[in-house]
Amino acid sequence: MNLSANVVTPMARAAATRLLDRALVTAFLANVPDFVHFKDREGRFIAVSQSKLRRNGLKHEDEIIGKTDFDFFSEKDARKAKDDEDEVMRTGLPMVDKLEHVKWADGRETWSLINKMPLHDDEGAIIGTFGITKDVTASKQMEAALEKSRRELIDASRMAGMAEVATGVLHNVGNVLNSLNVSTTVITNGLRQSKTDSLSKVGAMIRENRANLAAYFTDDPKGKLVPDFIDSLSHHFAETRARLLLEGESLQRNVDHIKEIVAMQQTYATAIGVIEPMDPAVLMEDSLRMNTSALQRHAIRVVRDFNAVPAVLADRGKALQILVNLISNAKYAAEKGAHREKIITLRIAAGDTGHVQLSVKDNGEGIPVENLRRIFNHGFTTKANGHGFGLHCSANAAREMKGSLTVHSDGPGTGATFVLDLPTSTSV
Repeated sequence: MNLSANVVTPMARAAATRLLDRALVTAFLANVPDFVHFKDREGRFIAVSQSKLRRNGLKHEDEIIGKTDFDFFSEKDARKAKDDEDEVMRTGLPMVDKLEHVKWADGRETWSLINKMPLHDDEGAIIGTFGITKDVTASKQMEAALEKSRRELIDASRMAGMAEVATGVLHNVGNVLNSLNVSTTVITNGLRQSKTDSLSKVGAMIRENRANLAAYFTDDPKGKLVPDFIDSLSHHFAETRARLLLEGESLQRNVDHIKEIVAMQQTYATAIGVIEPMDPAVLMEDSLRMNTSALQRHAIRVVRDFNAVPAVLADRGKALQILVNLISNAKYAAEKGAHREKIITLRIAAGDTGHVQLSVKDNGEGIPVENLRRIFNHGFTTKANGHGFGLHCSANAAREMKGSLTVHSDGPGTGATFVLDLPTSTSV
């Protein structure tokens, strides 16, 4: 038996290895889904994967071999790629998971995760680069779509929240306009019922008898009635004047109230997006005024518990939106409660270090435990005609101001407390 026949020579082994390596590389380049390339030191393509060819809109290897990125990409993008490869060859260190955005000549935009490594020869010298590119365009587009949807949802929620404020303002103004209408009706009816016509008749009678008024007042039956009638008219006009003055004052107060509401709304509307120091008590009082008519109409008693605290940093429009919504919801909850006296308590107190808490508490119907977990979720509402935007939008607005909105209730019939936590101007 010739044992030498079973011995593989080093030369044969090396040749087999080279063939195997070549086969493996060929199979790898033909089937790898990521985009693979080999380049020399000048950035010329030596070999590429089939996926790389397809990405570049090519069919054959000879359409890319010997060319550079400058033949396929913009000057800016190609230069950026070449600089990265020069750095890899200079340092001998790989570049891992670099996010790259490319605009193609045909208008396409792609996002990729780039990995580039030094390419060595058998002696260990760096002769070029080896790169693997993973296309993440789909995931980036999905991220962009999700972010767009998120922003649209936030904007829709905010608009709904602002609509709630606007609705509150309109309701308040509408109630005041009703009072104005009552006052004008009273004044109009008072003027219509005035005895000015009678006074004119008396004046005419006096003018007819002015040549001998003494005899007219003492001897004439009608003339004898004139002094008492004039005295009665004087009392009537005095009472009418007093009543009309009161209604006129009420009319003026209501006009001033409408002007105040509109001016306040304009002030807050012009400050949207501006974070500035705000007096928490002013915020509370302004929000309360937005709900005044509704609270009075439903006989809600408001209790104030305002402690001395620093100014808070807030967007005036967002803060007003939140508090108006909370007070409106508290009014609704108090109406649904079993207590004969409906009470809302507004409290301002120091929170954790650098924070102030503005709370709105009602003695109304309370919140079941299962609803507490989702009360700030988009679309959740217990109101028959509610849309579920108000509290969701309020919670988002609080977070945008570096604060928070929380709720506590011990369950049905125990009322609820909403707490708006905001940073102070001294915490920055």
